[in-house]
This record gives sequence, C-alpha cells and structure tokens, in this order.
Amino acid sequence: MYRSRWPYLCLPILLAASACGSNILMITMGGTKSHKMPFWELSRGLIRRGHNITFISAFPADFHITGMEEIAPEGLVSYVRQFMSFDLVGSRMRGEIQISVQDIIRYGYEACDAFLNDPETRAFLRSGRSFDLIVLDGAYPECALGIAYKFKVPFMYINTVGFYSTPFSISGSPTPYSVTPFFGYGFTDNMGILEKTLNAAFQIGSSAAHAFSMQLLQGVLRRNFGSQVPHVYDMAKNVSFILQNGHYSVSYPRPYLPNVAEVACIHCKEPKVLDPEIEEWISGAGETGFVYVSMGSSVRTSNMPLSVHRLFVEALGRLSQRVLWKQDAEQNMTDIPSNIRLYKWLPQQDLLGHPKIKAFVTHGGLLSMFETVYHGVPIVSIPVFCDHDANAAKAEGDGYAKKLDLRHLDSEKLYEAIQEVIREPSYKTEVRKRQILLRDQKETPLERAIYWTEYVIRHKGAYHLQSPAKDLNFFQYYCLDSLLLVTSLLITIYGLMSYALRLSFNRLINYVQKRQLKNLFGSSNNVLNLKELNGTGKSKKNL
Repeated sequence: MYRSRWPYLCLPILLAASACGSNILMITMGGTKSHKMPFWELSRGLIRRGHNITFISAFPADFHITGMEEIAPEGLVSYVRQFMSFDLVGSRMRGEIQISVQDIIRYGYEACDAFLNDPETRAFLRSGRSFDLIVLDGAYPECALGIAYKFKVPFMYINTVGFYSTPFSISGSPTPYSVTPFFGYGFTDNMGILEKTLNAAFQIGSSAAHAFSMQLLQGVLRRNFGSQVPHVYDMAKNVSFILQNGHYSVSYPRPYLPNVAEVACIHCKEPKVLDPEIEEWISGAGETGFVYVSMGSSVRTSNMPLSVHRLFVEALGRLSQRVLWKQDAEQNMTDIPSNIRLYKWLPQQDLLGHPKIKAFVTHGGLLSMFETVYHGVPIVSIPVFCDHDANAAKAEGDGYAKKLDLRHLDSEKLYEAIQEVIREPSYKTEVRKRQILLRDQKETPLERAIYWTEYVIRHKGAYHLQSPAKDLNFFQYYCLDSLLLVTSLLITIYGLMSYALRLSFNRLINYVQKRQLKNLFGSSNNVLNLKELNGTGKSKKNL
C-alpha cells in the first residue's frame, strides 16, 4: 500500500515551528556587567528566530536591542553597585583577601532580598505574564530558581564563569577533585599530591560555605514564594540544559552529560573597521604597532589606588609601541606620555583583531581570554580576584600568557613582561595554535546555543537528557554506600566464620579431650581389672 511521505517531510518544519515565537525570560544575578554578554548574544540569535526576550539584570541597558525588554530593578542595581565598590587591586597588592568569605556568603541572600523586594520585581511577578523557558546565569542562579518555580516552566543555565563547576556538578556531570581545579585559585588540572589535597580542601570548604549561604537564601524564597517552595538544591538539580562557557582549547576537556554543551566564544566576532580617529592614531605607530590595556568590567579603575595608575603609566610610557588604555573614569594624573591614550570605552574585539596589535594587558577575565585566543593575541595577565588566577594559570601553562602577581608588581616587571610577550615568538606561536583549535568547530557556538535552547522548548524541558546521578548524594554518587555495604558484609562474614571456626575448634578440643579422658579411664580400668585377675589367680594357687 502506498503511504504518504508528507508527515516525514513536514516533521522538521513542525518541530521548528513548535519552538518559534516563544516567550523567554533571562535572568543574571552576576555582580559584573560582563555576565550580560553571553545573554545578549544568545538573545540576538533567538530574536532573529522570532522569539521574544525579557532580560533581568543588575545593570541598566546601555543600548536597545529590538525584540528585547530589559529590566533592571533599582533595588538590585543599588545593592550590586554598593557591594562591588571594593578596592580589589589595592587589597590584592597588600596581600589581603579582596572579598571575604562572609561577603561572598551574604551576597547570595542579600542580593536576592533586594531583588525580590523591589517594587518593579513585585509588579513583574504579579503581571500575569507567562513564559515558555527561563534562562539563568550559572553564577548565583539560586534566587531566580524561585521565579522558575513560580512560573512552573523549564529552566536552563548559561554558566558564565566557566571554571565554576557547581551548576553541572549538581546536575550530575562528574567533577572529580583530582582534575577539577577550584575556580578561585591558580591550580590547573595537572596537580601534584599537595596541590590535589589543597584543591580538595578548597572545593569542600567552598561547598560547605555555599550550603550555609543557601540555607539563608531559602528563608528569603519562603518569605516571597511560600513555605512550600522546594529546597534550592532540589530545584537546581532539575535544570534542563546547561550552556557551558568553556572550550577545551582555552579551559579544560570535561566529561559532560548530554544536557551540557560548550558555547564558549558565543560573543566572539570578526573585527570591524575602527573609528577613524583611533585608526589614524594606530597607523601612526608604524610597524611597532600598539598594546591594548583593559582590566575589564569587574575591576573598576576608578577604585584603583593612584600609585597603581602611576606604576602602569611609568611602564607603558617606556614602550616603543603606542598604548590604548581603557579606563572607566577620569584619573587625577598629569604628564601622561605621548604614546598612551586613555578611553572610557574601546571596541575590544575590533582592537584584538587589528593587524598591528602586539600584546594585550588584561586582568584575566574568561571572556577576555576567549577573545584573545579567538583573535590570536598573546597576553600579559594580572589576576585580581574570582576566577582570574585560574584563567591566567591555564593560559600561562598553554604558553601564550605571562602571568604577573599584583603583590610583587612594579613598573620594571610590567615593562619587562610586555617586552617578553612581544619579542619572544613562542607566545605568538602558542596562541595561534589555540586559535586554530578554538575556531575548528562544526558550527558556531551561537548556532549550538540556539539549537539546544529551542530543543528544550520543543521537548517541554527535555528531561530525558537528565541523568539519575542528579538525585544521588555524595556517598551514593561515588558508591561509598555500596563500599560500606560490601565492607559490612565482609566484616560480618569474617565475624561469622571466625565464630564458627572458634566454635568448631572448641568443640573439637572438647571432643579430643573427652576421648583422651575416656581412653585414660578405660586404660585405668583395664589395669585394675588385670590386677584383680592376677590377685584372684594367686589366691587359687595358695588354696
């Protein structure tokens, strides 16, 4: 019988249509503006596919994206602005902890309280709007999980801090301490026994602090969403999919489950033509080229000590190259050398992709690391806090970065490091190798991210991708309960066998002793009987 092929031909179209025109809510509770970048890029791609995006963050919109509604609740904005006013560079140079454990713990629940108690947030939650999917930041997603619970829709993560393993660890992907370096320290995945021990201690301590913080945050969620709201960890392990900001060329090869896809460099782009004024100034450098300096959005130069600015000026002023230096505020400095220009904003990727760039001086943020590899530029990395040390350690180990320690930094060391990166060919060679690996992908990271986002929408959460490992605790996951059971059984069997052997041996001894006694008594009786017989015989003779 002839069967129509139309159902098979139309199936891809029907599947694609089922995900088109979806309403998607995105939320990042991250404390720096750079957390928004992967969300922006994914949003642009999804908007071109006909989806509607609502994006909530702690940073008001700098520009408008058609098809996106951005919401920045003032309560959250004010809290994050005040919280991130630390002198990160100055405290690092003094050897102090920039953000204490207490501050890290309180950020989660205090930011959540500021966010959920903001009038704009409350109005949004009462608006009656509906969504098909919620996309959360893998860094501090716990507060927004309450919103996912309220809307009763699937949620997924963009894990912006790529070396932060908690999101995919909770969802079941393996993260053994032996090869998973703690994101807040300068370890790599090649650790000796002492480093592995310290790394495990950091990981366990971090997990304990996180668990304590979540207990406090749970109270905030219950006050806002009711006492029946599930525990944060129970909600978190039900994540549908994770877009991981990582790639083995820059981060590490990892054994992810099917509900994790690497989308690092989702924001990377080919360079565009520069502003004529900047292009003219760069061209004036001739073959010596230029050096680009930026400490990212997480390290505000306005909070840096003036002595650090002078240190940089002294080192950069000695270079034969021209220098473009991004600063977020005007500094009270005079006598800026003629080879240095300061800008409040610069098109970073357009500069990194410029043929005359020689080196990039950076704080070591992960997005900057991907951009520098994507464009093939060697770097001088000066880590400040959070994942900067881990990023810089990996880059230095891969051979395309020179890492400097702020605690021992002076103008001479900075100058020599920049000169080394520019003059030593190995830095350029190694970054080009990584560039080839990063770009050698069957599809762009954005195409991959869009596909999996729509896949989750099409399949109503794609829960079939989840592993039962997410429901196992530490002892169950590593079969420690099975080991305990087997050990208990072996001990029990050993005990029973020992008891049985002792009992049998004792009975055997008793049996032998009884036989020996019986034989002894038997021999004695025979002797007595013999004597009696002998005595009787003598008596008869006498008679």
